[in-house]
Amino acid sequence: MTRYLVTSALPYINGVKHLGTLIGSMLSADVYTRYLRARGEEVIYICATDEHGTPAELAAREAGLEVAEYCRQQHEVQADLGRRFGLSFDWFGRSSSPSNHEITHHFADELEKHGFIYEDSTEQLYSLDDERFLPDRYVVGTCPHCGYPAARGDQCENCTRLLDPTDLIDPRSAISGSTRLELRTSRHLFLRQSALADEVRAWIGTRVGWPILATSIAYKWLDEGVRDRNITRDISWGVPVNRPGFEGKVFYVWFDAPLAYIASTKDWSEADPTGERDWRSWWYDTDDVRYVQFMGKDNVPFHTIGFPSSELGTREPWKMVDYLKAFNWLDYYGGKFSTSHGTGVFMNDALELLPADYWRWYLVANAPESSDSTFTWDVFAGAVNKDLADTFGNFVNRTLTLTARTFDSRVPESTPGEAEERLAAELGEAVLQYEELLDAMQFRRAAHQLRAIWAAGNAYLNAEAPWKSLKDDPAKSAATLATAVNLVRLFAILSAPIIPDTSQRTLAALDLDGDVTSPWPLTAEEVRTALSALSAGHRFEVPEVLFRKVTDAEAESWRERFGGHPAQLDASPVGS
Repeated sequence: MTRYLVTSALPYINGVKHLGTLIGSMLSADVYTRYLRARGEEVIYICATDEHGTPAELAAREAGLEVAEYCRQQHEVQADLGRRFGLSFDWFGRSSSPSNHEITHHFADELEKHGFIYEDSTEQLYSLDDERFLPDRYVVGTCPHCGYPAARGDQCENCTRLLDPTDLIDPRSAISGSTRLELRTSRHLFLRQSALADEVRAWIGTRVGWPILATSIAYKWLDEGVRDRNITRDISWGVPVNRPGFEGKVFYVWFDAPLAYIASTKDWSEADPTGERDWRSWWYDTDDVRYVQFMGKDNVPFHTIGFPSSELGTREPWKMVDYLKAFNWLDYYGGKFSTSHGTGVFMNDALELLPADYWRWYLVANAPESSDSTFTWDVFAGAVNKDLADTFGNFVNRTLTLTARTFDSRVPESTPGEAEERLAAELGEAVLQYEELLDAMQFRRAAHQLRAIWAAGNAYLNAEAPWKSLKDDPAKSAATLATAVNLVRLFAILSAPIIPDTSQRTLAALDLDGDVTSPWPLTAEEVRTALSALSAGHRFEVPEVLFRKVTDAEAESWRERFGGHPAQLDASPVGS
């Protein structure tokens, strides 16, 4: 039996994440994990805050806190927001954990043992005014490739090219803004990625069915030539380099951060009081685990070149990713959502406005899979009003209200007819397609298919019009309403991966356990069974309105609050 290991790109510690980061990694991974659980699969979903590197130091400095305390506080904020968004992590850890220190040192030792780490001197920028070396993100300047004026010393967030601080035109200190910089020599460790490039290329060639976005980025990097990567930095916050002469240096964040997937699984395992969890069975010398990663396209190079190079170079049987689900960017009115620039809607702002399921639905239904997509308040309001309120919510409300009024809040006794047979056949095919799309991680299309299933229920109810047949043909009316109440149950079960809170509230109104999500119907016969799963006399309650509509005035006020005109926005990418 296959077990599933799911990870999403680690959210960086410096601040609350925006909606682009949410759909591009954590939310999509959560939908897939919930789907797998609903199918009865054994699955763990692992994530963590990415806490090392220069941005954490800069953010802590700005906040007036020690960097360790800043990271502790921000981890709690991000963990809380994840819970409130319904992200069902099995473990949400920290890259600063002792386990990650241990595993990072192990990988470094094994890579060096096999000749893939070496020492070399580099010319590095030193700030005369700050009296310190300036690693990667401590330097900003103009990108030599695209001319973006605020490129960082590790990567241009406009064209996504990886950089060294010395590549930048007109560099300046990110600490003080000083341009009084000079080159000085510093000793560092390098990962011999160039020697592993052919192995990485061969490995990527064995991956089946990856999105073109992921493979095209990986091959582009390989075709351009993989350079050896400096994996240490002259800063104090991070995993210390245990090596004579390297006192005061730490490992580069992009060396230790992917290893936090392994370390967080270890922490999850060790937190089990029964001792039954075995983290190594998920990561080491295993042949029954399917490993799926989720991330935005800017993270793809690190997960298709850097992390695989580290795993391959240890010459140990570490589990490597089987499927990498990459996302394009979610734009905001012609600009980009950006943590570093405060552009767009962030997770805390979103929950201040509306409950999580409103946002979950919109983001999944508009997931930037085949291309970049754009958030606008009009499209968001349309998704809430037409899909959630008018199609799903209205069906639940009018079905249960009419049945409660007519049959004393109980499922009526009935005999299905031709209309119900036709509906079962139609939904049997539709549900199968929905499951196939979720299985293929085609989330946008899956949401549209789910909406079509909801719409089929509304069409059935409208065509049969039980409110009209109550007097002339009460048996027909009873059959329609009994089927419709069972449709409410079926819709709640099918919707659980995307809008889990609404699913649970709907099932609770039907006097069912909110976790009744498995087994899913797969065939027309099983859907037919689902349409009469609630027996005659089963009692239910009419829930509060599941979704309220977004008014034009609200949409306009939110547009004014968060900006909604291209001239107001920058051009920094999602995931920054």
